Amino acid sequence: MFIVLLNYLKPLTEVDRFVGEHRQFLEKYYASEDFLMSGRREPRTGGVIVSTAKTREEIESIILNDPFHRENIAEYEIIEFVPSMTAPQLAALRTP
Repeated sequence: MFIVLLNYLKPLTEVDRFVGEHRQFLEKYYASEDFLMSGRREPRTGGVIVSTAKTREEIESIILNDPFHRENIAEYEIIEFVPSMTAPQLAALRTP
């Protein structure tokens, strides 16, 4: 599992120009079940994506399709982790 942290490199006026297209990107990967959740950071300096991509190479490839990447609007930090404990409603995400 991966947490992807986005940090904006450009002003919010530039970010906002591509939010609609970015949401379409997110919807595509929710539909393919590669993303579990996403949202903006507070304060609004970037965003967070939680992904079930199988490998680092896969999540790196997915990120290449983000318009925020294409337009150099955000930089990405990828954190891989193994969810060994969860709330009961997320038990299916645990790795034995």
